Amino acid sequence: MPNRTIDKKKIEHYKKLLMAMKEKVSHDVKNMAHNTDNHGNESSDISGHVLHMADVATDMYDKEFNLGLASHDRKLLQKIDDALLRIEKGTYGICLGSGKPISQARLDAIPYAEYCLEYQEELDKKKK
Repeated sequence: MPNRTIDKKKIEHYKKLLMAMKEKVSHDVKNMAHNTDNHGNESSDISGHVLHMADVATDMYDKEFNLGLASHDRKLLQKIDDALLRIEKGTYGICLGSGKPISQARLDAIPYAEYCLEYQEELDKKKK
């Protein structure tokens, strides 16, 4: 069923927005992976001196933090890809839970939104 709630011009706007988001997030993930890979074994500096335990702990924290960000970004990339697929199928802007239209204000804020605000609030209540 093609989406009749959003005109073609607006759909094209969201598609461009999602593609730009995808490019930025993909770039961020690649940079984080590159930075994490380049840190290798940091328990000693280039002069061969052992670093202080606090420095090693900070390095480990930074790596874990970056891995967490990369994981979040990969999930975001999947949501963006799913939204682009919904555009191709003609179901973009339709709530996956209720089948109701997602407001354009919500799509402007979160272009990859899967659910209308009311349904998302129900989901959030169930999680608590």
